[in-house]
Amino acid sequence: MPVPDPASFAAQWAAAWNDRDLARVLEHFTDDVTFSSPKALETVGTATVRGKAALRAYWERALSRIESLRFDVVRALWDPAHSEIGIIYDRVVNGRRDRAIELLRFGADGRIVEGEVLYGLSVEKAEPGKR
Repeated sequence: MPVPDPASFAAQWAAAWNDRDLARVLEHFTDDVTFSSPKALETVGTATVRGKAALRAYWERALSRIESLRFDVVRALWDPAHSEIGIIYDRVVNGRRDRAIELLRFGADGRIVEGEVLYGLSVEKAEPGKR
């Protein structure tokens, strides 16, 4: 499979999220993707979402509840043994800051077949430029 440039992929991924452009985010996923998140459990009642249509529905519902959103990439790491990228980023969602890591595994065709997101401790109000 073609190896994505981690920094470039992460920058494009964050830009798509910051623009709230789900079409751009989802173009990297296979139709039978599996995605796990504690936020999915809160939003749609299951921690693991199966299929691109279900993933779109989850993210649409989650975004409808969010007034402001900003992802700032800290770094991106590529694991060639598992065809997986790890995107470490700071999130500011409705004024609350936390750190997260998105783990995305790529299939043979270069699209994402599996993903998982993990969240760190949330800070009540985000101060610009502070972690």
